[in-house]
Amino acid sequence: MPKRKAAIAVGGVAALGAAALLLPNANASQDKDNATAGGTADARTLKAGDASDLAAQLQKILGDAFAGSYYDSGKQQLVVNVVSGDDNVIVQAKQAGAVVRQVENSTAELKAAARTLKTKATIPGTSWAVDPRTNKVIVTADSTVTGAKWDKLESTVQGLGSGTATLKKSSGAFKTFVSGGDAIFSQTQGGNVRCSLGFNVTASDGSPAFLTAGHCGVAAKDWSDSATGQPIATVDQATFPGQGDFSLVKYNDAGTQAPSEVNVGNGQTVQIKQAADATVGATVFRMGSTTGLHDGQVTGLDATVNFQSETDPGGVDTVTGLIQTNVCAEPGDSGGSLFTQDGNALGLTSGGSGDCTSGGETFFQPVTTALQATGATLGDGGNGAGEGGNGGGQAADGGQAGAGDQAADGGQAGAGDQAADGGQAGAGGQAADGGQAGAGDQAADGGQAGAGDQAGEGGHAGAGDQAGAGGDQIGGGAAPSDPAGSAGDQSGSGTAHDGSSSLTGTR
Repeated sequence: MPKRKAAIAVGGVAALGAAALLLPNANASQDKDNATAGGTADARTLKAGDASDLAAQLQKILGDAFAGSYYDSGKQQLVVNVVSGDDNVIVQAKQAGAVVRQVENSTAELKAAARTLKTKATIPGTSWAVDPRTNKVIVTADSTVTGAKWDKLESTVQGLGSGTATLKKSSGAFKTFVSGGDAIFSQTQGGNVRCSLGFNVTASDGSPAFLTAGHCGVAAKDWSDSATGQPIATVDQATFPGQGDFSLVKYNDAGTQAPSEVNVGNGQTVQIKQAADATVGATVFRMGSTTGLHDGQVTGLDATVNFQSETDPGGVDTVTGLIQTNVCAEPGDSGGSLFTQDGNALGLTSGGSGDCTSGGETFFQPVTTALQATGATLGDGGNGAGEGGNGGGQAADGGQAGAGDQAADGGQAGAGDQAADGGQAGAGGQAADGGQAGAGDQAADGGQAGAGDQAGEGGHAGAGDQAGAGGDQIGGGAAPSDPAGSAGDQSGSGTAHDGSSSLTGTR
């Protein structure tokens, strides 16, 4: 079977600009010296993905004192909001490498404001999300919110207080970005439907599948990869509206290959390594079948959007838990991929306002939530926010991984370990380029290492060593509880396969 990777023409000058920004730096580290980055002396310079991980750690450490965080992309630093005047709280956050900012509104207070909006102002054409940069709930009304509806919304926001919520207008109208008639990918009783594929995944039963928007899966069951082609995939699960906007669609041919990459046009691809949580302030890229590649920033998290119902003229389709961005999108881009330049899958295009000529804002379904809900795995077999699968493991190209582990290209890994390019690793060890490592050890470039030892190129070490070609194991350093790897093996409880996630672009 050919790889499911459709060629997409990158649309417009803006798309080409996004490609110029993305491709030269696709594999470049963003880590810099503090002095070079111009950051706060005690703060660490971080890539956006690392900032997201640090934010999650600090949220657990700081507890109720944590009031959100965002990524300062200019200084490459994580800014953490705290509401406690306790010096110990501030010291903890600074020691972890974050810039600390004391604010007025706690996370609980901002969530309470969002609940009030849900109760009093669930109006079609409105949205709200917490903006950690202003420490407020940002409420947006599109061009359809007028008259009594606007008065009701404005009164509700004013009741929350100017220090808690801000109301703004959007020139466009909030809508899901599915379109009818301009390209045939699925035929329904209501006409033709076009969407975009987000990321290829492996379903929980081991079959190849892909993620797209939930409103696409609700609109049509059978999907084709060309305007006149026969169906190649069938919707297995679809969620819309409610707590998400995502679909799991299984390929009809179990032999379909699903490479772990995003096609960004002009023969260029970005390898997708894992799913991750979005961070406010981070630069992101969106690929869709209508408008191609565009970039922008994350502006809010846990957003609620009230779309005008497409089936009930007087109704509203409310979706919660979305990522808010200033990236543009247009009809047909629904379901397309949101990702970072270093290969983290973040979201699936849901809807928004505006277009890619005048600009706009777009909301995305978090990939991590979709994977958890469907039981599918992404990238190298992982299905968590940078954790890589149930138990945190990742396995690619036939490898197997235990709790918290990563294995690539046929490697095997035990608890807390990493193995690459055919290597094997025991508890706490790392192996690269065909090397094998025992408990607490490291091996590189074909070396072997025993307990507490390290071996360089071609070197050998003593007790607890592992030896053998092609992934064989002997001695006490074998990876615990890990059977021999083969194509299609599992990572934790998630399945990994030959090229386990990819964007195929045009759907």
